[in-house]
Amino acid sequence: MKSLRVLLLPLSLFCSASFGQESFSVELGQDGETIADMRPVFLKFESRPLPAISPAEVARRYQRLFNKADEPSVRVDALNRLANIRDRSGQDIGLPPEEETDMYRQVIESYETILERGGYSGPMDELLYQMAKAHALIGQNEASVQRLQQLVGQYPNSPLVGEARFRVAESAFADGRYVEAEAEYSTLVDGEGAVGDLKNKARYMLGWSLFKQGPQAWERAGQRFVAVLDESIPSTLSLNQIPESSVDSIDDTLRILALMASRRDGAETLMGWLQPEASRSWTPLVFDRLADLYAVQTNPEASVATNRAFVSNFPKHPQRAGFMSQIVDVWSAAGRPVKARDAMADYVALFNDQAEYAGLDDGYRTKWRKFSRFLADFYYTQGDDEKGNRVENYRAAATYYEGLASRSDAGGELYRLAGDAWLQAAAYPAALRNFQVAAYELSGYDYAADAGWAAVALIRAGARGEAVSSEFNPDLADLSVETDRFVAKYGADNRAPELLAYLANRWLESGNNDLALQYAVQAVDHSKAAPETRYAGWLVTAQVHQNTTEYSLAEGAWREALALASSDSATPTMEQEAPELRQQLATAIYRQGEQAAEAGKPAIAVAHFQRIETVLPGSEIAIKGRFDAANTLLRASDWQPAINELNRFRADYPTHDLASDIGEKLVLAYTSSSQPIRAARELIDIADNQSTQSESTGGDALTYRLRAAELFHTGEAFDQRNAVYADYLATSPIAADAEEHIRLQTMRHRLTESGTDPAQWRAKLVSAELESDWHSTQTLQWAARGSLAMGAEAAAEFGGVELSMPLEESLARKQRAMQKAQTHFRNAESLGGAGVLPESLFRRAELHRIMARDLMASTAPDDLNELEQMQYTMLLEEEAYPFEERAIALHSENHQGIATTGFNVWVEKSLDVLAKLHPGRYDRSLRWMSVSAEGENDGV
Repeated sequence: MKSLRVLLLPLSLFCSASFGQESFSVELGQDGETIADMRPVFLKFESRPLPAISPAEVARRYQRLFNKADEPSVRVDALNRLANIRDRSGQDIGLPPEEETDMYRQVIESYETILERGGYSGPMDELLYQMAKAHALIGQNEASVQRLQQLVGQYPNSPLVGEARFRVAESAFADGRYVEAEAEYSTLVDGEGAVGDLKNKARYMLGWSLFKQGPQAWERAGQRFVAVLDESIPSTLSLNQIPESSVDSIDDTLRILALMASRRDGAETLMGWLQPEASRSWTPLVFDRLADLYAVQTNPEASVATNRAFVSNFPKHPQRAGFMSQIVDVWSAAGRPVKARDAMADYVALFNDQAEYAGLDDGYRTKWRKFSRFLADFYYTQGDDEKGNRVENYRAAATYYEGLASRSDAGGELYRLAGDAWLQAAAYPAALRNFQVAAYELSGYDYAADAGWAAVALIRAGARGEAVSSEFNPDLADLSVETDRFVAKYGADNRAPELLAYLANRWLESGNNDLALQYAVQAVDHSKAAPETRYAGWLVTAQVHQNTTEYSLAEGAWREALALASSDSATPTMEQEAPELRQQLATAIYRQGEQAAEAGKPAIAVAHFQRIETVLPGSEIAIKGRFDAANTLLRASDWQPAINELNRFRADYPTHDLASDIGEKLVLAYTSSSQPIRAARELIDIADNQSTQSESTGGDALTYRLRAAELFHTGEAFDQRNAVYADYLATSPIAADAEEHIRLQTMRHRLTESGTDPAQWRAKLVSAELESDWHSTQTLQWAARGSLAMGAEAAAEFGGVELSMPLEESLARKQRAMQKAQTHFRNAESLGGAGVLPESLFRRAELHRIMARDLMASTAPDDLNELEQMQYTMLLEEEAYPFEERAIALHSENHQGIATTGFNVWVEKSLDVLAKLHPGRYDRSLRWMSVSAEGENDGV
């Protein structure tokens, strides 16, 4: 643990330094191969201050004094002075060791002389002490101990007793008599014979004495060593104030405590020695020494257990970070990477709380960040390699990145990495949160725009259903919010236009024209928009205007898109879509035409319809545009332009489906513009076309012909009309209803009026009327008049039959002619009623009168005599009389009809005939009087 080593670093500087030439000196770091061979560090004694002159010069004088003096006491004093100067100054005073040893041999004689004399002027305890020291320096240890024991026994109150006892104990320890050494050291430690530094040294050596006695004494040894450390490092503050002279002994104490603990129960043993107050200022040092010892012994498990024991036993200790860190070092040094990673994870978790992290020193904070980054990168890499549990690896990486981000200067990058790791783990809300923090909540992050884009991409994937979970189900509105945020801060980013175009398309698909247009306009206007992005924006703009029936604006947008698709920068896809763009452009123009037509602006509508051909010539919509232009003119009653457009359309596209309706439209236009004959010809053409196409359309063709006939009639093209009528009637149509009957009778009547064979059509008209169940006033009148005409023709034929011999034959012919005429007249009466009765009665009466007249005027046979002739004449009169009477009766009936039918020419003609046939009654002058209306003045 490097932080703990700082305190003990000076220890290494003293490992090879000896403390003078004292006989009991043991050098640190030169232990034997076994515990029994181990030796304690010798502790130096403090001396009085040196004089303020050159030590070498003073030593030279005292050495000369020693060599020249004969007085034992002088020589003793001079040698003591030399030793003190060397020890105090720490300098080479020019006294070789062999010479010094020889001087001590000489001075022993002086000591002996003084003791024999018994007249030493100085303190005898000091003399004994110096004499013991001299014996020790020349290797006479037993003699030295005897003098020290003599001092203790004879002068128990001497201030040198403590040091004397210490030297005795040291001698026993050096000779391996550890129990004796223990006793002596205990007397110093537990009694009053030593104070201050000497007592500490005794306490230290007491521990060693116990240690050297073997494991059975280690419990007591441990307690004694604990006491040494308590005395040497009483407080945390004293850790930084340890005297240089105490560093080695403290380090050695820690070392031996660790060694004993390692041979017993490790950290548990240490905790036992530390009771009742385990948390001492030096507790971390001894745990650290034990952990290091285990590591050196290649026992990483025990080393780790010791470090963990410290953290466990002292959970609030400020040094626990060092121990947790040391666990990582131990496992790493042992080549156990998995364990090292686990240790790193423990370290990070222990100080993950902000308060815990804030309490760490800078170095340990750095370690925390280092470990977090290592673990984050490791688990992220594991996730990429798809080893083990991929999701768990990414989750772990994300957690470490995220925790590290707020405690690192590179927070932006770490938040972005955390977002990516959460994303790989399908933890979408957490991923989004980290991306957003990296993008918008930190400053100075060079890749903040990338983080913002990652947030956008994540929401976009969620809106598309590619990245959804129970906690993450964004919609298009969420994507819009994130897009707005991204564009607001990173609007100059090259990716912004594409994002805006994408969002415009999605809003268009969802039916929100306003938002679709909003984002499309932004995409088009963006300074960094690529041609394909602007193209996409224009497409959406055009479609939105199309959806909102703003076809003029749609046309402009389609033209922009088409221009991009036709430019050098167009992509293959854009080029492939160019035909569809032209189609859409044509549609926008067409819709403008429709709008103008609906608004009652036919001229504008026609202009729009006609200019479609300039955009997409020969296309179906261009053809339809021309067709609708003509229709618009028709609806506007602009007949002649409509006729012209229709004829031009039919000429240009004769086989097009729409051309099939041109004839009907022309019929309307011709009819409406008083061109019935042209209209009729169109109908004839239609009928001809249908007749040639299929037999099934024969009925329709006939209908068209009949309509044409009516138009020919209107245009007084009677010959063409009659031809149609004749062709139709030649098919012997049978009326299925009253309307059809009237229509057929109308044809027959018109043929009768102006046809080439009126008698034929008159007879058919009458016959059809007589046979029909349906009648109208008009058809009855036409039939009645036809019957009268037919009767008149028959009457003329009747009148032309002469009664000649043989009379029977000619009379039979005449009677048949009469009967025929009578039938027609009666038919006329049944058809025409009162309207034709006067004429019919007159013509019937005339048939009888003429029959009577012709009978009377017939020539008698030549072979009759006079009598026979008279008889023949009388017979003829008898035959003629009924006819004459019938004629008078019919004329009279006609005359009498004045009351119902009024006076007319036929009544007048009947009266004229009656005047001739019955002059007594009818041949007189008549004067018709007018009747005054009621209430008029009678002439008064």
